[in-house]
Amino acid sequence: MSAVEAGVRDVTSRPRRLSTRFLRSELGLVFGRRRNQVGLVVLIGPPVLISIAVKSSASRPGRGAPDFFSSITENGLFVALAALTIEMALFLPLAVAAVSGDSVAGEASTGTLRYLLTVPVDRLRLLAVKYAGIVAFAFAATLVVTAAGVLMGVVLFGGGNLTLLSGSQIGFGAGLLRVLAAALYLGCGFAALGAVGLFVSTLTEQPIGATLATVIFSAASLIADSIPQVSWVHPYLITHNWTAFGDLFRSPIAWTGIEHGLYSAAGYIVVFFLAAWARFSTKDVTS
Repeated sequence: MSAVEAGVRDVTSRPRRLSTRFLRSELGLVFGRRRNQVGLVVLIGPPVLISIAVKSSASRPGRGAPDFFSSITENGLFVALAALTIEMALFLPLAVAAVSGDSVAGEASTGTLRYLLTVPVDRLRLLAVKYAGIVAFAFAATLVVTAAGVLMGVVLFGGGNLTLLSGSQIGFGAGLLRVLAAALYLGCGFAALGAVGLFVSTLTEQPIGATLATVIFSAASLIADSIPQVSWVHPYLITHNWTAFGDLFRSPIAWTGIEHGLYSAAGYIVVFFLAAWARFSTKDVTS
């Protein structure tokens, strides 16, 4: 064996080091886009408006479950929970849908998808990195709303012991941890919606169309979940268990709804990511 052949064999036998360059590039792309940055800023609006409105007028009980609005004046942490309750119906799904719908369709519409695949980048790896960026944005958006709510609430209404929905009290630190857990739980739900958006994004080269389809999917789930006549389908809807984050504010914590929500989110992620891979792996990429 020649020295050259030995050198080639030695190089090819070395294990390839896992690189995060592609992932870091994708995260930079997601969080560096002006429209995504503006979207995160817009998400701060509701907690700010809620806190100012409640501070300047008498608090009125809110609708829906759980009801956190009537407790805002008692503890500022409830501003974050009230904001999450409002935004999980439209604003947060819209933000996640915009990013997930643009993930593959946006690359195709600008003509960069073909060049990404000739780097070369494996299609499964490309989808995994794209979805990782979606998940990162989903959690970031949820945490931005939560942080803004906590900050405004504590500044305007103070902290102190947190009265749970069951009537017992816990310390401010423990309450803050539960608020963070609620945000992370909802982040899992929006990550599941992001998987739906990723799949839709592989079906078209129009990111706006993929975004609208994902938003419609989320809205249809919310509407169906409010119709008692189709209660048999409620447990399978992607939004059905989103309000279960309120169970974190009971004593003891009611884990059943939260566990079902996490299982549902995991199921949606697996099914729609595999569907996206099945579609994308056989897709004829011409742009």
